[in-house]
Amino acid sequence: MRRPLLAWASWDWGVASFQAVITTFVFTVYLTGTVAVDEASGSSALATTIALSGVLVALVAPVWGQRSDAAGKEYGRQRRLGVLTAITVVATALMALVTPVPSSLLLGLVLLAVGTFAYELAQVEYNALIYRLAPPGRTGWVSGFGWAAGYVGGIVLLVVCFVLFLSDAPVFTFAEPGMSVRVIAVICAAWLAVFGLPVLFMRFPYPPPPGDEDAARVSVLGSYRLLVQRLVRLYRDDRHLLGFLVSSAIYRDGLTAVFTFGGVLAAGTFGLSPGDVIIFAIVANVVSALGAVVGGRLDDHLGPKTVIVVCLAALVVTAAFMLFASGTTAFWIGGTFLSLFVGPAQACSRSYLARVVPPGREGELFGLYATTGRAVSFLAPAMFALSIAVFGAQRWGILGIGLVLLLGLVTFLPVRSVAGHAAAGEAAARV
Repeated sequence: MRRPLLAWASWDWGVASFQAVITTFVFTVYLTGTVAVDEASGSSALATTIALSGVLVALVAPVWGQRSDAAGKEYGRQRRLGVLTAITVVATALMALVTPVPSSLLLGLVLLAVGTFAYELAQVEYNALIYRLAPPGRTGWVSGFGWAAGYVGGIVLLVVCFVLFLSDAPVFTFAEPGMSVRVIAVICAAWLAVFGLPVLFMRFPYPPPPGDEDAARVSVLGSYRLLVQRLVRLYRDDRHLLGFLVSSAIYRDGLTAVFTFGGVLAAGTFGLSPGDVIIFAIVANVVSALGAVVGGRLDDHLGPKTVIVVCLAALVVTAAFMLFASGTTAFWIGGTFLSLFVGPAQACSRSYLARVVPPGREGELFGLYATTGRAVSFLAPAMFALSIAVFGAQRWGILGIGLVLLLGLVTFLPVRSVAGHAAAGEAAARV
């Protein structure tokens, strides 16, 4: 199992270039702080772009996953993962064309939207592979290991970018403003291209699930009708699973917002320099990786629900602290605590769904996982932008994120628990 697991986790390591460097700590900060006219308008435009991209993912992801299930062959799933990864690589590389002038903002936002769309669909294929990797009682560990690999990959790449281009005394300097970020975009694209390859050629330790015969008999439009029928059945037969999809969509949007707007808030509200933002990003990824590994272990012993509830409660309390705090020290304390609990919440959410996915419907259910997430993906960005508009300062975006996390926690509490020792698919509902 070790070699397939490493090959699978390598993709998480590689895609950290898009997650950590592009969407969180470097490129989005560059767009809002350098390319845009001002930080407030740039932050609002960024939030709007993320929300629109999310709507498109919501419309496509479940049927995309269902069509993958219909094939019933994991190697086909790997090919689709490869295509989507390639699109993300190209979009990232083209970000090198975004110059530090307001007229380039639209190009930067479009490339970010395309990369995000491809990345989200790739996650559907990637997450569905966990069924064939996790032995009984180790689903939480496998999920946590993957998340940790992503965080560590982000650490390594951020260190490289910081030392070479972004520190106070970088190895390479450029006379043209913004060139360092544009070069970093190319490096990120190459990083994902290299580390995204192993999963495309891996062999699995466990046999594939059966194909989705019903999905195989219908057209693409028929897939949408089939999806609606299954959602109706899901509502009738297993509202706990449906409740998990809805509640996790809400709090996962809040978790995403913590990292998406973390770098923007660090620079604009708490006064961190660009170099300090990168240093914090490195620390945040270390802490998140440790949290994901420990959370995965606890998941297999206590069950994923317990870990998720504790993490969400801690995140809400920490967000409340940061709303009224000021200065770099306060950000370091609060940001570190946020990082500690984001990783376990994400990893355990994936392992929860992996345990309840009916065999043969991994793609569809993880597609719904993405869709429900993207169906409300406007929520945290919209609350972030609305809070800034109402109260007139970037700081108040923290309030919007905190309220989304609180709503996710409240709606998640009624969801049934799943035993930590359950294998992937073992607790599947008969839907």
